[in-house]
Amino acid sequence: MYQTTDFRKGLKIEYDNSAYTIVEFQHVNPGKGSAFVRTRIKNLETGKVLDVTFKAGVDKVGIPDLAFTEMQYLYNDGQNYHFMDNRSYDQVALSEDEVGDARFYLVENGVVRVTYFKGKPVSLDLENFVELTVTETQPNIKGDTSSGGGKPATMETGLTITVPFHINAGDILKIDTRTNKYVEKVK
Repeated sequence: MYQTTDFRKGLKIEYDNSAYTIVEFQHVNPGKGSAFVRTRIKNLETGKVLDVTFKAGVDKVGIPDLAFTEMQYLYNDGQNYHFMDNRSYDQVALSEDEVGDARFYLVENGVVRVTYFKGKPVSLDLENFVELTVTETQPNIKGDTSSGGGKPATMETGLTITVPFHINAGDILKIDTRTNKYVEKVK
């Protein structure tokens, strides 16, 4: 059983006999009354999003019976994303809703973990950090480093993030998948 202190973004929980993932949560401690945790959870099977409030330190949720399989991302046919199990060569397809924002981190032939609930693939689990190549960014303007800001850069997967001014097209960057932020230049 998970307690409200265990909640974090991306945690898979069982609520009302269904598997959900926590999209966002906020611990609230009002001046009067007991503390509570306001959450937004997404059903792994249907994609339906619910707003649920739990009593902090009191309410508990179950741990869903999930299975994880490492699979290779093959391609996107416009409607579905296709993955292959490298051991059995079985292929599965996930819809755009099931993949969600993970699509911005999928590189062809890259390995990801596919989450199964009741024998059906329902979502993807990503590594905390991925390496992506910059395909497009503004050229560096000499002397424009004092502001400490950044410039937008488009990655090979279509993800747009803010990067430091010294980053150029073709650079490989380490990106945090939990925050969509630049971490460091790899090469």
